[in-house]
Amino acid sequence: MRLKFKWLTVVLGFLSIGGYSQSKNTIIPKTYVAAKTSNPIVIDGDESDVSWNKADWTDLFEDISNNEKPKYATKVKMLWDETNFYILAKIDEPHVWANLKQRDTIIFYNNDFEVFIDPDGDTFNYYELEINALNTAWDLFLSKPYRENDNVVLNDWNIPGLKSAVKINGTLNNPNDLDEGWVLEMAIPWASYKTSYFDKNVPADKFWRVNFSRVNWQHTVTNNSYERKKDTDGKFLLEYNWVWSPMGVINMHEPEKWGYVYFSSKEGKDSFTIPQDEKVKWELYNLYRAQKEYFQKNKVWAKSLVNLTKETITVENKILKPIFENHSSGYNISVKSPFSNQIFTIKEDGQFLK
Repeated sequence: MRLKFKWLTVVLGFLSIGGYSQSKNTIIPKTYVAAKTSNPIVIDGDESDVSWNKADWTDLFEDISNNEKPKYATKVKMLWDETNFYILAKIDEPHVWANLKQRDTIIFYNNDFEVFIDPDGDTFNYYELEINALNTAWDLFLSKPYRENDNVVLNDWNIPGLKSAVKINGTLNNPNDLDEGWVLEMAIPWASYKTSYFDKNVPADKFWRVNFSRVNWQHTVTNNSYERKKDTDGKFLLEYNWVWSPMGVINMHEPEKWGYVYFSSKEGKDSFTIPQDEKVKWELYNLYRAQKEYFQKNKVWAKSLVNLTKETITVENKILKPIFENHSSGYNISVKSPFSNQIFTIKEDGQFLK
């Protein structure tokens, strides 16, 4: 099938695109084991399905940039089968409202729920899906994070076969009462993420990098209708951003910080531990971000680790000695994993060389 795409240029107000300031706290991604389900799931927004009863809830979402507890609770369950990735989100909200009805409009201008997926975990070629309480979807593909100036955002990319449903526990768009919230249920076909016809991408007993975000706006009521609230200068007040796996900055588009979802084919409960090599990659991304900051200040890339930090880095009490290679268009930073003896190399745009 031939698909016609067009570029999307959007100013995303909730992203810290211009700078690279990072949280001083160590970011440890969340993990979740998604069990394989043998029972069919009807996508109707009802959380009482027998399959969901066997799945665990994630931890409650937290503020995107710190550990503060959000005003309202959000949590997720996940399952999978050979066809779909199933997601159930329970969103507490005393005022359920939405007014965006056109697909692929900027859905986070309403309160919404967002899914971010990077199948191979290299922070390139990842996917975003946003849905509001009207079940209006915005799905898009990003070639690179927004921090890279040569990234491409494909707004015309759609998820073929996406199924989603919303159940309102209360009344939608009625400011005269209080609601409990809304439940969003979806089935995302694995086929949506195939990179070629023969790509066998169902991640049985593998992990993908995944995160979820909830955007929640302060609101006002005008003519009995909900609207985003503005300040005295007529500008919209900043929204809340609540996430499953912490980011440390107000920016969802740092995929290296997303959570780990392990798709288990084991019957019964299974466990997952983040591989040690992933922690080596985390340290390389720390150096990558430090290089970004160094370049902003000095207009050149650092030529050695001494310019950024000490001469070695430590992972699980193992001392690593990264090697810098500067070249005309940027740099490579390489390090040998003490856990697998594999050599990992990151480029100036955050891509890992394979």
